[in-house]
Amino acid sequence: MERAGGGGASYQRFPRVRIRELRDDFAKFELRDTDASMANALRRVMIAEVPTVAIDLVEIEVNSSVLNDEFIAHRLGLIPLTSAAAMSMRFSRDCDACDGDGSCEYCSVEFHLAARATDSDQTLEVTSNDLRSTDPKVCPVDQARAYQHALGGSEPFDTAAAADQRQLPFLTFPFPFHEGILIVKLRRGQELRLRAIARKGIGKDHAKWSPAATVTFMYEPEIRINEELMETLTLDEKRNLVESSPTKVFNIDPNTQQVVVEDAEAYTYDDEVIKKADAMGKPGLIEINAKEDSFIFTVETTGAITAYELIMNAITVFRQKLDAVRLQDDDGDLGELGAHLVGG
Repeated sequence: MERAGGGGASYQRFPRVRIRELRDDFAKFELRDTDASMANALRRVMIAEVPTVAIDLVEIEVNSSVLNDEFIAHRLGLIPLTSAAAMSMRFSRDCDACDGDGSCEYCSVEFHLAARATDSDQTLEVTSNDLRSTDPKVCPVDQARAYQHALGGSEPFDTAAAADQRQLPFLTFPFPFHEGILIVKLRRGQELRLRAIARKGIGKDHAKWSPAATVTFMYEPEIRINEELMETLTLDEKRNLVESSPTKVFNIDPNTQQVVVEDAEAYTYDDEVIKKADAMGKPGLIEINAKEDSFIFTVETTGAITAYELIMNAITVFRQKLDAVRLQDDDGDLGELGAHLVGG
């Protein structure tokens, strides 16, 4: 690799993104004109380095349930919280405005939970809907969805509007579709009362801070059919060829009786159809290659942030990392990596 100004060939690329499908918690997009290292780096940033807010400290005041304190604290930490404001928050370790006790508007959000079972015949289910936040912009995802459902809206949850109205922490949610995430069950006389502190973090530190349920990418396949060889097959042989693929990649056109590519992206690089063609004595009948500069991403979120926010925040974090490397390079502080880049 030649460094800029070194007189060598330039390897600079300008990646392009095209969104195929976008919902609150799901996105599918194409990333083109780049290589696998950049695609995988973006995937890893989305999983492990986009910040969110999660409960990190729990002070149990009363717990007479069947679960011990540590168990409940662990379950609280895994409840996804709305984290649209996480990028602008401070990490608690970097905050100079507090001593880490949770009473800080810059780096933490305080939650309270108080529940007691009084009915002798019914089990009381304590869920994420019982958590009360001091900051309406940060609340359990199920509460945000219930609030949106109560308003009859179809747009993504507007945490800013909720913050202005200061209503969200005091709502009750009778909708069966939004029952909340179960924390513990209480019988008569049992009680749970606690204070929790939510902080900004990243998935690299703990999985509870990861905003991604799954992030995958695949090379875009390029499929070529040798029409001349295909003409030598009978209709039954064409059917056998199509059925040899575990996924519905190929089909037979009912009008022309020709084998056509129905869904190239369903191909899983299993080579079964190629092996079938070879077994039929028709090598080269179908050629399948991966486009090494074109990738198809599938992204699902936990609900802490929307899929769009996850992608945009990941690009922001990725650029910050590249800028940090560039600054180190300018300072001549890359060590062995710098020597490698200049061919040493």
